[in-house]
Amino acid sequence: MEQLDLRDLLNKSNAICDALTSANIGNARTASPRLSVQLKNELALFGAGLARADGVVADDEREFIRTTLGFSLESPIIKGMSKKAYVPTPVPDEVPSVLKYAVVSDAAGKLQPDPFNRQASMVIYDLFKVFGTSILALRTHDVTDADVAYLTGYLEHMEKMLREYAVWRPGSQKSYQTVEPAVDLYAVPAAKMTATPGVSSDDSLDEALAELSSLIGLEGVKRQVNLLVNLIQVQKMRERQGMKVADISKHMVFLGNPGTGKTTVARLVARIYRLLGVLRKGQLVEVDRSGLVRGYIGQTATRTQEVIDEALGGVLFIDEAYALTVDKDQGDFGQEAVDTLLKAMEDHRDDLVVIVAGYTELMERFLDSNPGLRSRFGTTIRFDDYTAEQLMAILQQKLEWQEYRLSPEAEARARELIERRVAEKPENFANARDIRNFMEHAIANHATRVARLEGAGESKEILGTIQPEDLQDWDS
Repeated sequence: MEQLDLRDLLNKSNAICDALTSANIGNARTASPRLSVQLKNELALFGAGLARADGVVADDEREFIRTTLGFSLESPIIKGMSKKAYVPTPVPDEVPSVLKYAVVSDAAGKLQPDPFNRQASMVIYDLFKVFGTSILALRTHDVTDADVAYLTGYLEHMEKMLREYAVWRPGSQKSYQTVEPAVDLYAVPAAKMTATPGVSSDDSLDEALAELSSLIGLEGVKRQVNLLVNLIQVQKMRERQGMKVADISKHMVFLGNPGTGKTTVARLVARIYRLLGVLRKGQLVEVDRSGLVRGYIGQTATRTQEVIDEALGGVLFIDEAYALTVDKDQGDFGQEAVDTLLKAMEDHRDDLVVIVAGYTELMERFLDSNPGLRSRFGTTIRFDDYTAEQLMAILQQKLEWQEYRLSPEAEARARELIERRVAEKPENFANARDIRNFMEHAIANHATRVARLEGAGESKEILGTIQPEDLQDWDS
């Protein structure tokens, strides 16, 4: 599978516009202006919005957009970018109109024959992604959070539509065929069109991000991780071009209650960092206070250093990190672990990522416990409690993985129990951990009941169906 190249994507997308028009998908023949012109204009407007996200449109950004898309100097879009300062443009709610035509075609299989394997909409998506990252890679100044937020927000709108119509494809599922249009309408100089590092149609980074996206809930978490991924990708592109690169702290703070997916996301972050080339191994080493603190002077520093050495090249995930400093004024050795950790974060800044996690209020105290602690962590991600609907979806997903399902009556009963649990939120409420325990009890109760049924071993229906009597309330 070839690496995604902007010139190639432009040519493919132009061919897609021609094919959609010829087949009159969504009355494309009557579209005004024609689809290829719409695509060109929408790319330019997207590029202009991205370029001014930081309040300034640089000359090289404007020239890149103009020459890449073949606009003249007198084009209203190009002339509109001539000012040097702007109020940043909000991310549009609407997706590109050409994408809508492509989605309709892919979802219904309307192109016959289809040289794009029902992936025309993915080609359009990748075109906007590579075009956007190429613009940010031109920056002669630091890429800002606003820049990356604009790019990520725009792509999120597009991805949402692709997923809603079931035409989204992760990297390993893409099978773009090379399209050679009769005339290259864009005629972009080859020197302008270098392959985008870190963006490959068969790159397993797409798979890791797809796995993150498939997690139930956690929308804010997914957005922040995607922002960070886009920022790192652009910085690596700039580095390859010998351009100025911002010093990005990759250490993170995860704030949230138990069972909200912090460890799961930490594992994915370790994997994503490895695929981005940020980490050489990408393993996750998970510890808490008991794995670091010892009972005598010097032992804690030695043990902490051993854990750090194990985590080098990957991620050190410290759960309930606030426990390291709760007794710092009472001769506790937790501060010794913190001091050792801070030194390692500086000494191994390019070979170690530290993620600390725990309850929001207690973690805020932890970060304030040492003058240099908070500044070491560049990203704070909040993990909200799951809603009852999300916990119900998690239960059904986990049961499906185990080849079980809820009968209609059991589904109604489970929903009732979960809604009550969320409404009451007792002191021991643990989000998805509660659901895991709830499921394990249900499976055990199901086994006890089914074992007494004559002929149950011959029925997949009986063996795989959870009934209301198998469900045990948390208070039982």
